[in-house]
Order: sequence, then structure tokens, then C-alpha cells
Amino acid sequence: MSNNKTNEKICTFFVSDYHFEMKSLPYITKNLEQDKSIIILTENDLKGTIEVLIQRTNLNKDTKEKILNLNWKNDDLNKFKEIKENAKSNKETLIFVKGKLNYIENINKNIDMWIHNINNVKIVDCYDMNEVGENIDEIMDRYKVVLNTSGEKEIEKI
Repeated sequence: MSNNKTNEKICTFFVSDYHFEMKSLPYITKNLEQDKSIIILTENDLKGTIEVLIQRTNLNKDTKEKILNLNWKNDDLNKFKEIKENAKSNKETLIFVKGKLNYIENINKNIDMWIHNINNVKIVDCYDMNEVGENIDEIMDRYKVVLNTSGEKEIEKI
């Protein structure tokens, strides 16, 4: 993977769309409270699954609406435009890149081109465990931080 010129890159792993959403929901909520822009670049449409999940949470109504107002669809072009606008206005942005290895690598290359030299972006690369299971250590070697249900954790090298 290329060296991104963003502030920070972290990784996480999921086994299903629901698992990704449940795992990222506390982190998304925390960042929304800090008034950060949240962009979810996803290989597949997550609108239906997030709606089901949100119905089953005990979050307050305002938080639920903020989460549902995020663009959970596969709509990369419009999301890249939003990323570029955020970069121009220096808005802190959290970008989730969720999909297969090839999708994550291509999206990260595009992010580098669209927002080079921007320092207020954090990228969370979200890997499908069904695809990368045996290569998890190799992938984690590319990162210093992993996102789990309790938040960001430094990756400890053995």
C-alpha cells in the first residue's frame, strides 16, 4: 500500500455487514459528537442493514437520525466530492473504506489523488475476514492502530 499523506490510517476487520456496523457504530457516534464529517466508502449498499440495526439500538433519537443521515450507499463519486469539499474547508473527516482487498487499495489510491497534502483526514480500512483471514497478520503489519468495539487500540508486535 502507498504511504498516505493523511493524518492517520487504522484498520478493522468484519465478518458481515451487520458486524461492521455494530463494531463501527460506537466509533461513528463518538466522532459525530465531535462534529466530524463521516464518510463511508463501501463496496456494497449498507442502507438496509444499518436501518435494521439502528431500530434495535438504545441510542437517542437525535443520534439515530444523524447516523441514518450518513450516506450508507455505494456512491463513491459523490462521496469523493464530499471528501474534497471537506478538505478545502479544512473539516475533520473520518473515512471508512469497507470492502475486499482490491476495493480498499483502489479507494486509498483515489483518496491520495483527491486530497493529497491534507492533514485532517483519518481513514479506517475495513477488511472482510472471509477474504483475508489467513493474511490478517500481514495486513496488520501495515498499520499501527486497529479499531475494535472498544475503540482504537495500538497494535502490539509480537
